[in-house]
Amino acid sequence: MSARPRRRFAAALLCHLLLCATGGALAAPAEQQWIGEFRLEGLPAAERIHQLLADDLPRDFPPLRNTVSMLGAGITVALADDTVLLREGIARLLADSGFEVIAQSGNPEDLLRHVAMHKPSVAIVDIRMPPTHTDEGIQAAREIRKSFPDTSVLVLSQYVEAAYAMDLFTDSTEGLGYLLKDRVADVEEFATAVRRVAEGGSALDPAVVGELLGRRRQDDPLGQLTPREREVLEFMAEGRSNQAIADRMFVTLRAVEKHVTSIFAKLSLPATTDDHRRVLAVLVFLQA
Repeated sequence: MSARPRRRFAAALLCHLLLCATGGALAAPAEQQWIGEFRLEGLPAAERIHQLLADDLPRDFPPLRNTVSMLGAGITVALADDTVLLREGIARLLADSGFEVIAQSGNPEDLLRHVAMHKPSVAIVDIRMPPTHTDEGIQAAREIRKSFPDTSVLVLSQYVEAAYAMDLFTDSTEGLGYLLKDRVADVEEFATAVRRVAEGGSALDPAVVGELLGRRRQDDPLGQLTPREREVLEFMAEGRSNQAIADRMFVTLRAVEKHVTSIFAKLSLPATTDDHRRVLAVLVFLQA
């Protein structure tokens, strides 16, 4: 059974074990405790979850994890896009995923004011905003990175603009993301990327990575990498962990770790106490 069917089966089984309201009656009366309504991965709609209470079962469980409605728990967001319908739609999706959208703006100046006032976990900003609709969002992202380093930044773009991505990621990839707006349609993937960036990770759109890969020069510093190592580095540039890369490539975690070690060696990135080799490897990738 592949990974996705297994997840769907597990989610469905969990619903029955925790007594979804739609799951039918128990064979014998039993006490139940209302937990909440959750959108479980692999299921089309939110489910009402109850916990079965019995003398021989524990009554205190940690909060449910890996549910869409819990992805944004504890994360505050400031959102900027001059298109009202899109901005409201993204805000609703984020709220449904558990994020707290504390401010919405239609221009970069208002966004910076809200960031200074509320200090959100992450600022999500469109690249093209008033007054010129060119790179105002990029300028706002730079200012946030400079003046409010505790606020992560996720930039959204309508089109692949690799030059802007390279400019953003030149100094560091931590707490920074660049995604196409099309990615918003996959709510779970988008919410996961927002959380990863808010927690200090990175997220680079696969379409941007693909374009950057197509711009290799003759003096390509990545020339020594094998196709498999290039694939691993591409996933690293998207901000994925070794385990996430292993899951996507259908290999073991140990295999990914060996590829990463080989990448560091071929890019002449020895282990030091000062530099983050993963970040440096991604920067080499972007610059190449």
